[in-house]
Amino acid sequence: MNPQASPTLNYQAEHPQRRVLVTGATGYVGGRLITELLAAGFSVRATSRNKQSLKRFDWHEDVELVEADLSKETEVAQLCADVDVLYYLVHSMGSKDEDFEEVEAHTARNIADVAATAGVQQIVYLSGLNPRNMQPEELSKHMRSRENVAQILLKSPVPTLILRAATLIGSGSASFEIIRHLTERLPVMVAPSWISNYIEPLAIRDALHYLVHAADLDSPINQACDVGCGKRYKFSELLKIYGEIRGLRRFVFSLPLDLPMDKLSGFWIGLVTPVPAELALPLAQSMAEDAVCEEHSIQDIIPDPAEGFIDYRDAVKLAINAQDSRGVPTSWDRSWTVEQGEIGKAWEARETDPEWAGTQIFEDSRTATTDLPAEQVWPVIEGLGGSHGWYSAPKLWAVRGIADKLVGGPGLGGRRDPSHLALGDRLDWWRVVELQKPNHLVLKAEMKVDGNAWLVFDITANPDGGSTYTQRALFEPKGLPGRLYWWAVAPFHAFIFPFMVRNIIKQARSTPPSP
Repeated sequence: MNPQASPTLNYQAEHPQRRVLVTGATGYVGGRLITELLAAGFSVRATSRNKQSLKRFDWHEDVELVEADLSKETEVAQLCADVDVLYYLVHSMGSKDEDFEEVEAHTARNIADVAATAGVQQIVYLSGLNPRNMQPEELSKHMRSRENVAQILLKSPVPTLILRAATLIGSGSASFEIIRHLTERLPVMVAPSWISNYIEPLAIRDALHYLVHAADLDSPINQACDVGCGKRYKFSELLKIYGEIRGLRRFVFSLPLDLPMDKLSGFWIGLVTPVPAELALPLAQSMAEDAVCEEHSIQDIIPDPAEGFIDYRDAVKLAINAQDSRGVPTSWDRSWTVEQGEIGKAWEARETDPEWAGTQIFEDSRTATTDLPAEQVWPVIEGLGGSHGWYSAPKLWAVRGIADKLVGGPGLGGRRDPSHLALGDRLDWWRVVELQKPNHLVLKAEMKVDGNAWLVFDITANPDGGSTYTQRALFEPKGLPGRLYWWAVAPFHAFIFPFMVRNIIKQARSTPPSP
């Protein structure tokens, strides 16, 4: 296995013969959980709407991959066959569907009914943490939906263990990205009153501890339990502590009035951090109330971690170290996209459509010949975006990123791993749709624009040594607005792309070849 995806719990199952199904396998928690389940000795089945999206993980050859739509009874029946433990790790965070509460409820009922028929012994659901004295109508839509799903599963024929957790702290988690970028970018923050609400964070490693043990119980459990680190913080303290660890002095002030600022807060978080507004909004709404543990009955079911809980400060240090040195095996942005197979369709059509098909493609193509081998140029290509930037006019890229954020796009949202790419990875506002190391990379734009856009990088070996580097920007406009957009940015392309080619070759020359 890749070191970045190696297990951290060192746990050996007492019931390794159990077969485990993980739904939401491409998500932040699901992708990491499978690594731990395999290390513990379980047999794992993983599911996604698109099986190809599972093949980006190091564990994909060690599990059974199944493509399924959880809302369809027949497909869920195939998933649940011969399964002992089912992890329900799907949720609607970031969903634009106004009826997501109804959709989530329907899917939960479908899962519960089919699981009962199939003989599943235990369901495990990771839910949110909210005050017990609140009525459903007082909760945000997303928290209300999670609690409704929890109640549906608890009342189902299959025993269900509900793990209620607040903010998960780990490299690549949406909550950590919000804390990190707000603190890194804003010396002074004026925030709504919820900045003073209390939160009990949980390190992702401790969350995985509970989740893995949940597959190894001596007998099925039907119960909801709070899980946290045992210490509560104001959200403002989470920001300040992160700043202290990074050597940044930060000032956080809350507005004296309890104003209805959830939408504004979500928009602001989406603008300042890589987390898109549609995901930031439900996260901001979930902060409107305290999220702390009110009981610790989980200790009667699963023992606390032997070495104790990871404190928030230590969890942040672990996350920073992973982010800076190895990258992250899973990230929040895996769920913020259309399925991987859908992303590539426009590109595949562009490559195969005959010229007479009627689609107009604008292209900016640049080529450079170098004495460097492709293997030496490739690491620079693979490292594009994120902290490395795009090797040309960084201020123009930054302005374009801010403009994209303002209209609801991803902007310069960073990347999962600082040096390595996998199919489906995000690079700022681009998505990897084709990858053939060390010669070929295709990125499709996810920015808000009237049309489809791609960046294509090719490095081919020359017969007499060295290589030829080709860089293409392609744009398929949608109507007149798309054409006007291309003509408006063409002058900037004429400045940006030649420098990009030149600087990439220059960077490759100054970088020692990999051993």
